[in-house]
Amino acid sequence: MKRGLCNHRGLQLRFVPQTDLPDDVAYESFISQTGGVPTRDNLHDFFNALIWLRFPVIKRQLNSLQAAELARNSGMPSQRGTARDVATIFDENAAIFVTSEAGLIDALRGHRWHELFVERRDEFVSVCEVRLFGHALMEKLVTPFKAITAHAWPMIVDRRYFFWSAAERQRWLDDAIAPSLQSDITMRAYNPLPVLGIPGWHEQQDAIFYGDAKVFRPKRRTDQAATP
Repeated sequence: MKRGLCNHRGLQLRFVPQTDLPDDVAYESFISQTGGVPTRDNLHDFFNALIWLRFPVIKRQLNSLQAAELARNSGMPSQRGTARDVATIFDENAAIFVTSEAGLIDALRGHRWHELFVERRDEFVSVCEVRLFGHALMEKLVTPFKAITAHAWPMIVDRRYFFWSAAERQRWLDDAIAPSLQSDITMRAYNPLPVLGIPGWHEQQDAIFYGDAKVFRPKRRTDQAATP
C-alpha cells in the first residue's frame, strides 16, 4: 500500500463512484466512515485523487477534522464553522509557500509584490518554492487567467531543505503540516498569493504585468491592523 493511503480510522483508502455516496450522508463523513472517496469523471476529482496520492497525511488530517466537525453538528453539512471553512479552503485552494528566508514571508504577508517577485527574484528562485495543494486551484490553472489567487500557507524551513530530493521535500511537508490542521485554525493562517506572479509561472512577467493593481493589490489598512 502506498505510504499513508488510509483514512484516519486506518481504513484503506479507495476511490469509488460518486453514486456510492448515499444522499443522506455528507461527503467527508462517508470518507471517514468507509475509506471510500466518492469520485466523478472530471478534472476536479482527478486532481483531488492526485493530492491524496501526493499528500496522504495532510488529506487524512483534513478529513478527520471535517468529519469531527460534522459529527459535532449531527452530520449536517449546512452547519458550518470556522474550522470547516478553513479546512475546505486548504483542500480546495491552498498553495504551500516554502522558504528558508523569513523576509520573503514578510513580503508575502505585507502584499509587497514588487519586492517579493521582482526585487528579490533571484533570492525567491534559490530559497523558495511553491507547491500547489488545492485541487480546485489546479483545475482553474488548466485554463489560466491572471487573477487566479491561492490561499498561501507559509512554511519556514532550514536551508538544507533545498538540498533534499523532491520526494523527500514532499514527505517532509506532508508530515510537518498535518499536525497544524486542528480545530483552532483560523483564516489568519492564510495569505493571498497571485500564482501567476511566481517567477517563471507566466511568460510576460514585465513591469506592466506586475503593475496591475487589480491583481497585485497592496495591503489595505484593515489588513495591516489584523496582521499578527
